[in-house]
Amino acid sequence: MNLETAPDTGANIGPNSGPNSGMARLMQELREGGVADERVLSVIERTPRGLFVPAPFAAKAFDNVALPIGHHQTVSQPLVVARMTQALDVGERMKVLEVGAGSGYQGAILARLCRRLYAIERYAGLLEEAEKRWARLRISNITALHGDGSLGWPEQAPFDRIMVTAAAADMPPVLLEQLAVGGLMVVPVGDGDHDQRLELVRRTGDGVETEDLGPVRFVPLIDGKAEHL
Repeated sequence: MNLETAPDTGANIGPNSGPNSGMARLMQELREGGVADERVLSVIERTPRGLFVPAPFAAKAFDNVALPIGHHQTVSQPLVVARMTQALDVGERMKVLEVGAGSGYQGAILARLCRRLYAIERYAGLLEEAEKRWARLRISNITALHGDGSLGWPEQAPFDRIMVTAAAADMPPVLLEQLAVGGLMVVPVGDGDHDQRLELVRRTGDGVETEDLGPVRFVPLIDGKAEHL
């Protein structure tokens, strides 16, 4: 599936934060949805979602909805992106792993909050486009890998924070092992579209503590990497 990125226009790329703009409306929706972390809100406001949205859906760039990006993948709705980022509580000195780079939108948000982001994507075509978008935004603290996200990135572990942007059938032990003691992981867990829960996981010296953040809907976390897509 070939979906061109929305054109580089002021409507999609600029701050567009006037009182009547789509961005202003979206930011209000995020605040009403419980997002209170001003660092997260500021980064989302400065990150042009239109750059990460396929051209046929450009008019919906500021809508609080998930949108298809090809390869049966989606860019998550902004409220989910904001809630997951807020829950992860990323600090500027932290090393973060993102499993499932997708269009690169979530990675662009995380990279502006942390010291270095390590992003894995199983679809080479998606990762190539994501890297172009990061370069266009002059984001230079992302190291990307075309690979199997379910395996994490053991060579770079441990990570202070891990974000998983696809639903695991169960809590992924391989990723938990790569999380530093005291670190946090946000991961959708569940088998099927209607039984997924967003889990916040903290690794402690004795094991893990989990907090249920509510229902979500994500594409499944698939083992392996796609060689020809």
